[in-house]
Amino acid sequence: MVGGSGPGSCGNRVSDGWKTCCYRDLPPVTIAALLLTLVFIFAFQAQNIMGKTVHVVLIAVPILLQVYLNASLAYGLMHRFRVPHAIAAPGALIGAGNFFELAVATAIALFGAESGAALATVVGVLVEVPVMLSVCGVCNRTRHWFTREAVA
Repeated sequence: MVGGSGPGSCGNRVSDGWKTCCYRDLPPVTIAALLLTLVFIFAFQAQNIMGKTVHVVLIAVPILLQVYLNASLAYGLMHRFRVPHAIAAPGALIGAGNFFELAVATAIALFGAESGAALATVVGVLVEVPVMLSVCGVCNRTRHWFTREAVA
């Protein structure tokens, strides 16, 4: 595998041993890479974000409404159908997610870092992250809505 992360990099262990070894070592690297990528993206878009405030609002408001609506609908339906909380909460988050990370990469690759498409996707990330964290908080605070047997 690329970058020395294949089975040989964790000794002679394979399969489950490789997963255990590398899963332990990769999270700090992946978090640092994500943060560095976001810093670069926002640095390229700072002038667009500050100079096109109306555009940012026109992009952000529908995203905000869509995430809350989809999360509420998914979470409410799962509660109604007595799905366990351990499935309902992640399901609401996954159902409301927009995969802006992929969209940012695609927009920058196709249209350039200072394009309108890149601005729209970066605003999406800026809006979606705090909104998804608030949805997560709501799911955690409403755990008691689910029956004792259904809470995992």
